[in-house]
Amino acid sequence: MHTVVERELEMRLVLSPERSVPVAARIGYRSDDPYAVHITFHIDSDQPVNWTFGRELLVEGVFRLCGRGDVRVWPSKANGRSVVLMALSSPDGDALLEAPAAQVSAWLERTLRVVPPGSEGAQLDLDDGLAELLAR
Repeated sequence: MHTVVERELEMRLVLSPERSVPVAARIGYRSDDPYAVHITFHIDSDQPVNWTFGRELLVEGVFRLCGRGDVRVWPSKANGRSVVLMALSSPDGDALLEAPAAQVSAWLERTLRVVPPGSEGAQLDLDDGLAELLAR
């Protein structure tokens, strides 16, 4: 049986140092995809925007700047509160999002209890998958 850990978050899309707008988001983790974090942003468009990146990136990004390329994550302060900033880049554009650090950290702790760091590979059941593939 697989476990899903989800949380609704109100993030902020940073438009400039002085201006940001709220963005509803759902952050998710599945024990059958143990290395990945999935975030769905509900913006003013026909379809939500989905991003997937490594859980380890988010775990480290709560404490220090990490990531290269498409996803970078780091802790910061905004209006006196602790936040986690996520810089996302794609061919469609770039976005800087701000999430409440306490909510992200609490959610991450739940994922780490479901699948402790270092045990992700055991969740994938690669032996059964490989045996099934070879039997074809």
